[in-house]
Parts: sequence; structure tokens; C-alpha cells
Amino acid sequence: MKSSRAKVLHEVFYRPMLHHVLDSVAPLNPDTTIVIVGHQKEAVTAILDDYKVTCCEQREQNGTGHAVLSARSLLADFQGTLMIINGDAPLLLTEHLEQMIEAHSSSGAALTIMTTTLDDPTNYGRVISDSFGAVRAVVEEKDADDRQRAVKEINAGIYIGDAEIIFGALDRVTTDNAQGEMYLTDIVSIGVGDGQMVNKFEHPYPNHVLGVNSKVEMARAQRELSGRRNCELMARGVTMYDPPTISVGPDVAIGAGCRLGAAVTIVGRSRIGDNCTIEPGVYLEDAEIGNNVKIGANSVVINYRVEMATRLAPLTLLDGSADKKNHSQE
Repeated sequence: MKSSRAKVLHEVFYRPMLHHVLDSVAPLNPDTTIVIVGHQKEAVTAILDDYKVTCCEQREQNGTGHAVLSARSLLADFQGTLMIINGDAPLLLTEHLEQMIEAHSSSGAALTIMTTTLDDPTNYGRVISDSFGAVRAVVEEKDADDRQRAVKEINAGIYIGDAEIIFGALDRVTTDNAQGEMYLTDIVSIGVGDGQMVNKFEHPYPNHVLGVNSKVEMARAQRELSGRRNCELMARGVTMYDPPTISVGPDVAIGAGCRLGAAVTIVGRSRIGDNCTIEPGVYLEDAEIGNNVKIGANSVVINYRVEMATRLAPLTLLDGSADKKNHSQE
């Protein structure tokens, strides 16, 4: 990421990356959600106040397997299914997690891993299957031979399995590999070796499940999330004249019958009433806009209340950052 900040703290579509993952998990109604923290743990913990999660510290950075093991004490009395998800996948959709859970439950497998296929699988762990398509192992790129590197099916980093089986396998994971770390992926080959059924859930959309590892990938994720939000708003009756150029944050509320011009940005906790017209180039942040308001092109409204039926001329600037103010203009 070329940054000193922990990756999950980077904002994608106006929220920390980790928030998007937790938002996709919450509708599943898990018994408990554990966030494993390590690097910059105080900063990561600080963004979780609005979430019902328990934080667990990985004191030594000794690999993904070690990270999951660090949560064992918090699950000492837990008997049931465990889902493990990376915190850097902001495009995850709840519906795909639900489908994976259903596939796991119906298959009778001890462990299910999510996979996807890439034209260029460089840097990802390869899913090694037998001639019948059954999963045999996941091999990290640095440990793979040429034949394994040619495989295009990769591990998407999401696992479902019986908690006892997962922790039992992790007890047998070693650091005998190219990176000298405990790989979570080793639980696959351990399970297969024990004669357990290991299933795979193949995700058709790689960009929805893969982690964000660069500013370029961050920008792509931002565009995808913005597009989803715009589609949601248009389905509710909001008119957008040039959707790819319009950005409406996830915490914004927009009333029925509103019309948004090109290059409009609405962020923060802005509230837009019904039947408003927002002309091109307008920027709204934490604004309260009454019903039937028209805001002229290239105007800026920050932390300000614009009363019902007001008409703002183009290039209007209203900034009430010090004090929320009202504005009414016929």
C-alpha cells in the first residue's frame, strides 16, 4: 500500500476497509465476531466502537495460522461452525457468504474454502485439486513448483468449518515453508490427510473477494462500491444523469424524486428531502436539504441547513462548520 497505516484502516468509499467487511458479515447474525488485531492495534480497535465485536491481539506476527490460533481462548466453550474472513476484502457481499454457508452445510464437508479463478494468479495461493476436481491442498506461491504455479484457481481467503477441526489442524501446522510462518492454508492438506471432506465454493467474481493490496486496487474498489450505491439509489427512484461521475456516500439519505446532475458529490451524514434538484458539480457535506430545493451548479454546502423550497444560485458557498445555520432563499 506504500503507507505507514495498517491496511484495514484505509478508507474505501468513505469508510475504513474493515467496516465494509464487518457490514457484510453482520446480516449473518453470528454468535460472536472476533477481530484479530496486531499491527497498529490501538488504531484498529478505535474504529470498532459501533460494532458488536471482540478484539483479540496477535502478539507475534507469525502467519495467518498463528493469527487464528490467537483467538482460541475466546472460543474455548464454542462448539459449532467457524467462518474465517480476511479484513481487507471490502467488496464482499453478504449474499455470497450466505451461499457459501449453504453449500458447506449441504455438502457435509468438514471444511469449505472459497476459491476463484484468475487469468494471472501471481502472488496468490494455488488450489491444488485431483483429477476429479476434489481439493487436495493450497500451496502458497513462494512454496509452489512450476506445475503448481500454472494453476489459475486461487485461494480467496475465506474458510468455513467445524471449530474443533480447524483448531485441531492448526495445532499441527508448522513453520517449515519458504516464509517461516504458520500458514492457515495448511489446514486444507491436514484435513485431506486425515480423510476429512474438504469442499470448495467457487466464486465467479474475483474482484468481489480478493484483498486490496495497492492504491490502484483501492481505487477500483471505490469505483465498484460507488456504482453499487448509485444502482441502489436509482432503484429507489433517484434520477442520476451521469452515474459514473456521481458519488453519494453510504451514510447519506436522499428522498424520493430527487435529480442529481453530473459530478455531484454528497458525503457525510447529509440528508436530502424529496423532489430536490442538485445541478452538476455540487458538493454537499453534512448538509440538511429540505423538500423541493434546487441547488445551482458548482455550489458547495457544508454543515448547513437549507430550508424547504429554497433556490440556490450557481456557485453558492454555504459553510456552517462552526455552527449549523439555516438558509432560505426565494
